[in-house]
Amino acid sequence: MSGSSAALQPPAYAVKPIRHPDAPAPGELLGAHYEHCFGCGPGQPHGLLLEARAGEGVSLTAEFTVQPAHQGAPGLAHGGVLATALDETLGSLNWLLRTIAVTGRLETDFVRPVPVGTTLHLEAEVTAVAGRKIYCTATGRIGGLEGPVAVRADALFVEVKVDHFIDHGRKEEIQAAMDDPDQVRRARAFEVNP
Repeated sequence: MSGSSAALQPPAYAVKPIRHPDAPAPGELLGAHYEHCFGCGPGQPHGLLLEARAGEGVSLTAEFTVQPAHQGAPGLAHGGVLATALDETLGSLNWLLRTIAVTGRLETDFVRPVPVGTTLHLEAEVTAVAGRKIYCTATGRIGGLEGPVAVRADALFVEVKVDHFIDHGRKEEIQAAMDDPDQVRRARAFEVNP
């Protein structure tokens, strides 16, 4: 991405990311990290319903189709919705690291309009890790993974403990997520929210 701020440039001591040995296999659908997540949760009828698949290394692909509820200007996706799609895609990378992390910074370039009814194809990868900081990048294209670039982003995620969510989340939702008998869903519920 051109023009990224200095805050999104990994320091000299940053290391190459390492895919966790228990990460989903390349091509595997990651699924929603939380039932009520606006980005990926099936419990959000006007959400993005974004679907992400593990890629090679610490990368993934994702897609979502822009619905009428996602428009800003008539017939076009709202820029905030497109930024949400990028944030959700980038945040999903943390599942490949098996790290609980939150968005620290997200810089987005809007390159071309995305019409309602268009499927946005996203690719993302972690580029570096420095202590608790995770540096990553994503691109969204229309018409397929080889189509023209519509949006792109660079981001910095910061590793946190699960206490971050317990201390700041609404108690009812936190308790419901913690009571989920599915261990994987329970772990993923606390994956990427700020």
